[in-house]
Amino acid sequence: MLIGDVARRSGVSARMLRHYESLGLVRPTGRSGAGYREYSSEDVRRIFHIESLRSLGLSLREVGRALDDPRFTPSELVGDLIRQTRERIAAETELLTRLRRIDAAGPADWEDVLQVVALLQALGSKSAGSRQRAALSSVEEVPLPVEALVEAALSETDPNVAGALRWALAQSGDDGLALLAEGLGSPAAEVRKRAVQSIAEIPGDKATALLRDALANADPVVGRYAALALGTRGVADAIPTLIGMVVEGTNDVDAADALNALASRSAQADRIAAGLVERLAPGGAEPSARRRLTQALADIPGATASRALADLSHDEDRTVALTAAYVLGLRDAR
Repeated sequence: MLIGDVARRSGVSARMLRHYESLGLVRPTGRSGAGYREYSSEDVRRIFHIESLRSLGLSLREVGRALDDPRFTPSELVGDLIRQTRERIAAETELLTRLRRIDAAGPADWEDVLQVVALLQALGSKSAGSRQRAALSSVEEVPLPVEALVEAALSETDPNVAGALRWALAQSGDDGLALLAEGLGSPAAEVRKRAVQSIAEIPGDKATALLRDALANADPVVGRYAALALGTRGVADAIPTLIGMVVEGTNDVDAADALNALASRSAQADRIAAGLVERLAPGGAEPSARRRLTQALADIPGATASRALADLSHDEDRTVALTAAYVLGLRDAR
């Protein structure tokens, strides 16, 4: 076959076939009477082999070695090709993500594009100050896509930057909730904690619904943060978890404050008092836990709490009895 026929059948241009010949990759086995190159079926098969190896990412030099050097085995190269391909995919994926985020920001002109790029770069800066300024600027200047803010919030370790990112997410309303909900199911405990902390700062019914679901999360840390947030929102579903926190001594002061906030409603006050009293029963908790429960009960209004404190003023545990008596005295004075 002449070079034109080979080009049509193989899909390799005549110019590239000449380039292959100049490199010694494939040489036509003959010449026509007029001096034109003639390719045999073996030549064409070799051309297809060259194209197949190129499709794997081999350079032309590596293709030549693979076809002609019996000592050049795949094990020498395939591992490197896999690594290079992964690096290229990662770089392309990062670029695609950046472009999508710029597009989501809806830039009006190239100046906006440059500002978004600068903020995205600042979010990934090694400087905590730069990351914090980027988070604040995303609300005050050019809005950043919520996906970028969520990703940053779920990975941030600096408490000040994390606070700025949560504030920025709260300004975006419900837009980031779906992504934060995914964070609650992360295999990484720190990511789950950051997700629930971020949801806790977003107002509205949708965030509250997510926090209700988070009470039953397999990670108890997530459940505790959800309970603290729900307590400030007046959601009674958090009461059992909050009482459990007091018993365990885990963020017990914050839990007691949340119970106090919930107890501002009389119906909930009685329910909270009853729950605390139940855990105060003899044998129901260790001495240190009973003292914490008594202190928590002191902040709960209502007759149920007062009766319980009166009983506790005669408790065998002197600290419990003194605490209850002191609180009763303050109540009587009021």
